[in-house]
Amino acid sequence: MQEQYNPSEIETSVQKYWETNKTFEVTEDASKEKFYCLSMFPYPSGRLHMGHVRNYTIGDVVARYQRLQGKNVLQPIGWDSFGLPAENAAINNKTAPAPWTYENIDYMKNQLKLLGFGYDWSREIATCTPEYYQWEQWFFTQLYEKGLVYKKTASVNWCPNDETVLANEQVQDGCCWRCDTEVVQKEIPQWFIKITDYAEELLNDIDQLDEWPEQVKSMQRNWIGRSEGIEMTFNVAGSDDTFDIYTTRPDTVMGVTYVAIASGHPLAEQAAKNNPELAAFIEECKNVDTTEAAMAAMEKKGVATGLNAVHPLTGKEVPIWVGNFVLMNYGTGAVMSVPAHDQRDYEFAKKYGLSIEAVIKPADSDVDVSEAAYTEKGVLFNSGEFDGLEFQAAFDAIDAKLTAQGKGKRQVNFRLRDWGVSRQRYWGAPIPMVTLEDGTVMPTPAEQLPVILPEDVVMDGIQSPIKADKEWAKTEVNGQSALRETDTFDTFMESSWYYARYCSPHADQMLDPAKANYWLPVDQYIGGIEHACMHLLYFRFFHKLLRDIGLVDSNEPAKRLLTQGMVLADAYYYNNEKGARVWVSPTDVTVQETDDKGRVVKAVDKEGHELVYTGMSKMSKSKNNGIDPQEMVDKYGADTVRLFMMFAAPPELTLEWQESSVEGAHRFIKRLWKTTHDHVAQGEVVALNPNALDNNQKALRRELHKTIAKVSDDVERRQMFNTAIAAIMELMNKLQKAPANNDQDRALMQEALSAVTRLLYPIIPHTCFSMWNALGNDTDIEHSLWPTVDESALVEDSKLIVVQVNGKVRAKITIAADATKEEVEALGMADENVQKFVEGLNIVKVIFVPGKLLSIVAK
Repeated sequence: MQEQYNPSEIETSVQKYWETNKTFEVTEDASKEKFYCLSMFPYPSGRLHMGHVRNYTIGDVVARYQRLQGKNVLQPIGWDSFGLPAENAAINNKTAPAPWTYENIDYMKNQLKLLGFGYDWSREIATCTPEYYQWEQWFFTQLYEKGLVYKKTASVNWCPNDETVLANEQVQDGCCWRCDTEVVQKEIPQWFIKITDYAEELLNDIDQLDEWPEQVKSMQRNWIGRSEGIEMTFNVAGSDDTFDIYTTRPDTVMGVTYVAIASGHPLAEQAAKNNPELAAFIEECKNVDTTEAAMAAMEKKGVATGLNAVHPLTGKEVPIWVGNFVLMNYGTGAVMSVPAHDQRDYEFAKKYGLSIEAVIKPADSDVDVSEAAYTEKGVLFNSGEFDGLEFQAAFDAIDAKLTAQGKGKRQVNFRLRDWGVSRQRYWGAPIPMVTLEDGTVMPTPAEQLPVILPEDVVMDGIQSPIKADKEWAKTEVNGQSALRETDTFDTFMESSWYYARYCSPHADQMLDPAKANYWLPVDQYIGGIEHACMHLLYFRFFHKLLRDIGLVDSNEPAKRLLTQGMVLADAYYYNNEKGARVWVSPTDVTVQETDDKGRVVKAVDKEGHELVYTGMSKMSKSKNNGIDPQEMVDKYGADTVRLFMMFAAPPELTLEWQESSVEGAHRFIKRLWKTTHDHVAQGEVVALNPNALDNNQKALRRELHKTIAKVSDDVERRQMFNTAIAAIMELMNKLQKAPANNDQDRALMQEALSAVTRLLYPIIPHTCFSMWNALGNDTDIEHSLWPTVDESALVEDSKLIVVQVNGKVRAKITIAADATKEEVEALGMADENVQKFVEGLNIVKVIFVPGKLLSIVAK
């Protein structure tokens, strides 16, 4: 074992060994307990960032730990390689998305290997390859045949610059999340998958996710949004037209004073034909930001249609208004408005001088709606035959009457909408549908799959190449000319089932059920909390679809979920001659002065600009505060970066990047290496004989086995890797001070270093691989087992007891662990110093706290 710790040399050698021996390649083995560890796969953007490094380090630690438990561990990796960023990069770099993507994959793959992640590279997948997306296309055709796929024209968030649909979550302050172009509403035909058919099951099965964070489960419950209410029918006065509304508060129905409909509602369009003011308002509504945050904050506006609705119970006519707060895509596109008992309706009614009629009051007092709506549940009044009923009784009675009259029915609704999977961009999997000459729309026949996306294209930044190339869409089905669909799939499609494809990545079918059912569900899934309501919901939905088509047996895709926090770094800028902020990388900053709390007071960059320090924020390109992992690996080694990532913070919290702490991690590894080298350099070691250890040796061995117990619990149950590392560091401080005077001293050090090497192996694998070999082990550390606690080592033969006389410490005595109070009292009283302080006094009281204290009160 070389004396100096040389991470570059060590890591290169160990990584070569792993690759040559295919250490992490696994196959199904029924004789072993399996463990499937998966981190969310990366988008091949070009370079890894520290968020990637944190995610994949956590996953690698878990996987290596489970392997040392003797389990058959699968840890695969791949690339979420479709999507708009590749198109934008291709346009900027005057290339096509495919070569840009494949070059990035090659580069990032090398970065992952340099960090020492133990992936089964034989299972690597890239979602942009036909070998992957052909099965997604096949699956979509199966869903179509099952009636779970349909096409309809829908109003969507449309980015004119990127020419694509945006989910509500991708609209930020009314603009596209990627290019900052103002988003508009557009009506286009789109393909949908009926996730709403699974809403009840998706909601109920959240209760099975015992090892998922409560925050994620709560977010999903809210996103699915189950509600129980009544759908009722209103007639339009003076016509045969009707429309439906849905309400969860039927108890307020007698207080309806107007009805609000969406700008896209057929009644609104009809009324606008002879109403220029309404037509202009409808046009204005087309560009309203429909995200929840925007809808909640925006000014509520409306225009009367001139039409009236007939109340289904009273027959009273109420005006119909078009409101900018009603969306056609949610519910029925119409809402009954009860301003006395809904604050939004109240504010709208006040603004436009509409009637406000209270029909609910507290059980023991009157109600006042002169200043605000009364929104609590209470007792009905001003409600005719329903007066005096409380909420549930009123719900049931109103439901019964509406049902009897054929004007309503009880119904469960969900906030969740069907999944629109159509995208108008190019770099995605083509949707496998065709339109025949006679207008028939049908799935692409199985023998024509995959529908291959051409990769040798020219991006003009305006139109998708497969939309611009009219020849690409032409095909023939059943002897008829046909046109292929030129929309591509939402990239959430690819990321919703990749975890299952890893189980049999080379199968000539979507999944090999036998292999899939061996590995699934995923035992540990790791990724950011930001995926809680999109990816993780689709991930669960797809698994149930795979189950129902007979490809998997389980109900949920992952048993345990860990959501890691973000990585933060210092951010600095100066103002250039035009007054614009120029952000400077923290690696180019020299801090010249700090205050008494360590906060930056003065800092300059390499050119001497005095900088403004804005504190720590998420690493980002916009603030130029991203730290290049490659630079840190080159400077300190992969193991140092890994150790810092696991030690700096609990995994679910944000991590503050501090290079001084990285240096501290590096110093610890060097001390560990030196301690091991010095031990090995002394030559052979005899076998440890626990019965031959003196008290000091027993105490040190007790600390070792306490540490093994704590680290095991921290890693397995608590997943608090930082406290596990802290415990090992504390143990190492004691080991470095331990004597090496005799054979049992050295035997104990051998046991301790052997254990520490395995405890740290998941975190700093290259270093520990080399130390394990140097400690004289015949097989590599991958085939060893996690250290176990020797319970006998935890048993204390003796204890140190403090002896007080009149509240002051006068002696410390060593007693047998099982000594009685009388024996301890006798030993304490016999101590020479204690005798000096009780001489001539009467012993009033003796208090014994087992294992800790003997207190003598004397007068």
